[in-house]
Amino acid sequence: RQVLTRRKKKEMKRPNNLVLNLLFFVIVFLMQVGEAQNRATDVNVGIVNDVGMAYSNMTLLCINMSLSDFYSSHTETQTRLVTTIVDSKNDVVIAAAAALDLITNREVKAILGPWTSMQAQFMIEMGQKSQVPIVTYSATSPSLASIRSQYFFRATYDDSSQVHAIKEIIKLFGWREVAPVYVDDTFGEGIMPRLTDALQEINVRIPYRTVISPNATDDEISVELFRMMTLPTRVFVVHIVELLASRFFAKATEIGLMKQGYVWILTNAITDVLNIMNETEIETMQGVLGVKTYVPRSKELDNFRSRWTKRFPISDLNVYGLWAYDATTALALAIEEAGTLNLTFVKTDAMRNVSELQGLGVSQYGPKLLQTLSRVRFQGLAGDFQFINGELQPSVFEIVNVNGQGGRTIGFWMKEYGLLKNVDQKPATKTTFSSWQDRLRPIIWPGDTTSVPKGWEIPTNGKRLQIGVPVKNSFQQFVKATRDPITNSTIFRGFCIDYFEAVIKAMPYDVSYDFIPFQDGDYDTLVYQVYLGKYDAVVADTTISANRSMYVDFSLPYTPSGVGLVVPVKDSVRRSSTIFLMPLTLALWLISLLSFFIIGLVVWVLEHRVNPDFGGPGQYQISTIFWFAFSIMVFAPRERVLSFWARLVVIIWYFLVLVLTSSYTASLASLLTSQQLHPTVTNINSLLTKGESVGYQRSSFILGRLRDSGFSEASLVSYGSPENCDALLSKGPAEGGISAAIMEVPYVRIFLGQFCNKYKMVQTPFKVDGLGFVFPIGSPLVADISRAILKVEESNKANELENAWFKPIDESCQDPLTNPDPNPSVSFRQLGFDSFWVLFLAAAIVCAIALGIFVCQFLRENPDQRNLRGLWEKFLQPDQNSYIKEVTKCQCSSGQGMSEDNQEEANPANNGS
Repeated sequence: RQVLTRRKKKEMKRPNNLVLNLLFFVIVFLMQVGEAQNRATDVNVGIVNDVGMAYSNMTLLCINMSLSDFYSSHTETQTRLVTTIVDSKNDVVIAAAAALDLITNREVKAILGPWTSMQAQFMIEMGQKSQVPIVTYSATSPSLASIRSQYFFRATYDDSSQVHAIKEIIKLFGWREVAPVYVDDTFGEGIMPRLTDALQEINVRIPYRTVISPNATDDEISVELFRMMTLPTRVFVVHIVELLASRFFAKATEIGLMKQGYVWILTNAITDVLNIMNETEIETMQGVLGVKTYVPRSKELDNFRSRWTKRFPISDLNVYGLWAYDATTALALAIEEAGTLNLTFVKTDAMRNVSELQGLGVSQYGPKLLQTLSRVRFQGLAGDFQFINGELQPSVFEIVNVNGQGGRTIGFWMKEYGLLKNVDQKPATKTTFSSWQDRLRPIIWPGDTTSVPKGWEIPTNGKRLQIGVPVKNSFQQFVKATRDPITNSTIFRGFCIDYFEAVIKAMPYDVSYDFIPFQDGDYDTLVYQVYLGKYDAVVADTTISANRSMYVDFSLPYTPSGVGLVVPVKDSVRRSSTIFLMPLTLALWLISLLSFFIIGLVVWVLEHRVNPDFGGPGQYQISTIFWFAFSIMVFAPRERVLSFWARLVVIIWYFLVLVLTSSYTASLASLLTSQQLHPTVTNINSLLTKGESVGYQRSSFILGRLRDSGFSEASLVSYGSPENCDALLSKGPAEGGISAAIMEVPYVRIFLGQFCNKYKMVQTPFKVDGLGFVFPIGSPLVADISRAILKVEESNKANELENAWFKPIDESCQDPLTNPDPNPSVSFRQLGFDSFWVLFLAAAIVCAIALGIFVCQFLRENPDQRNLRGLWEKFLQPDQNSYIKEVTKCQCSSGQGMSEDNQEEANPANNGS
């Protein structure tokens, strides 16, 4: 009643309302006089409206102008609408009583109105029962359609028809949370189901709703606005009536909710009446966006506006007046088509003691009028007029931005193409990826800024983020909790803590938070506390998993992903006293020894008849053969080689021995100085096959993954710290230990940094997304935190934190973060004959050629020897005729003479004698 009183006072302040009322009744009177003189059949039509209100007077004037224009342009009509106006006085009960009186006593064939959706509910039921069409031009609540009355016609747009335009605006700017603000009545609640469904289609969360009573005082409005200020959401969809909106935004401006960072989206309930709001009311709404009913330009509309301005210069015209005009025209056309037959009412009960509701008559004219009204179609002032399922169906909405003295058009929403700058812009295909500047014209947001609000922020006067951090952590390089002896508070340090603080510094705005110790469960329990609302986030070495993502959201991972299989390694080389034999295979050893003997024998055959160094007794010659062959490996032998072919054989053998000894030395050095480490297990399947025990990190999700993989409970052993894991692996399964350990890749790096020479990661059996920060589902912090993580990763800060908290891994060890091969194959290979066969073949060929030439020459020089014995004896004898022999003798004689002369010079006693 307070609101009604204020509204009436507000209307009384307008001095021209009285003139309008008088003018209205004059027009009605003149029309009724004209109708009385007309020979056409009169058809009674009722009008239920809030007479005396500005918006009501405007629509009533439009109804009368519509009837006047229709009958002046259709002079041969057989019917004439006779209107009966009843004042509903902005009351639901009075409106229902008015409709009952019109149907029962006046026997109207149709009713225009009422104004509000609440008034229309009961009237629709009466219209259905009495077969009297109810044609409204202002009741927009979608809930009216649930009555499913075929006698209800809505000559306006359903409020839910604009939710897709609102959805496209929110989607275009990427806002993730929206808070609806609506009035607590049928009008306000009707839009909510469709709005919620539309926002869910684009994964936009509704964290809360603000419901305002129709009779709310300024103090009650202020309480709701203060609550909205303390919450992080900054995008609001407002669906309230004009009188309540003016007070609402006045208080919002006063409190500070119309500054930079806020987004307000209005429905057409407000934007369609911006032209009748005063400057003060418009000033409080600067920067808001709105969805407005689109009215296409036409000559008829321009002509009507011109006539309206001339007749009623002090009254403002809006889309509700145009709909009232078109609804009246549609009703006149339908009645004219339906004719004048059977205009009677049939009473259901004529008993006197029956109430008016029980005795409500049934119009025999209704079914016919229902058919003709459903078929009506024409080009009205507000656009194409046609009832589809009893309603007008919009295809275009106008998007406005309130600046200056009213709403400035910044674009349009079309059912086929979405948001467009111009209504005549019709792209061939709907572009999926585009910036908002391609879709809308420039926007001035609240706070007189052109910067797009991010849609949410941590309020400075709101609560601080409560972040859960585990107290118990086996790998304290990630999270370490200590107790401050002075303040008795828990202090958290570690890689995760420092990384989170670096991310917060990279955020475009400040975030206030407190670390809250958690020590009552494992990590799954900690994560679940975020879902329950106990914590706003979790900062820890929390793994991103599909199961957890069902009830919380994760940021982007800030560590590498994967789960590693860590196993002990053993040296494949047994270091015994015979290790010097291992570089070469047995075949190569035997072939090399045989080759030494053969080469020595070949050189002896070629040299012993011409070279005295290879002569002498038989035993001496045999020792010379072996001595010469084996001494080549370490030093030049004292025996000279004189013949050409012997020298060629020795040169080839020198090269072969050089290559062989160099390879042998390198291989032996590798065996003696480096370890050949090999994993004891190569993959997780071998562990499953053998049924060996496997270790997993305590309080980790890996236990569930191992169970799913087929490991029995008896084969699973938990470990806490890296030292505990090392002890279990060192024992082995025979002594109650484990054969392998499963841990995530970030932990593998820490573990190998401490024990790199004992263990190796050989496989990543499970795929996970790494470690991430935990937030509630739909939290707008997730996107901003993830962007900040990317900034930290691209800077040097990430490397600085890793170097500060993680022990650098020795270059000789495997780094799981940089080694792309989780199971490198490094093994020792013995040198075999296949590596040197070409050299042995070359030596064999040279030896064969040299021996062949020697045998031919020997046989040619001794043709008189006819038996083998003679040839063998001749072969053993020195060759006295050899050129090499003569040259050797000359060298020896000159050398001996020179020696004797030197001796005489050195011995004067002999010279004197």
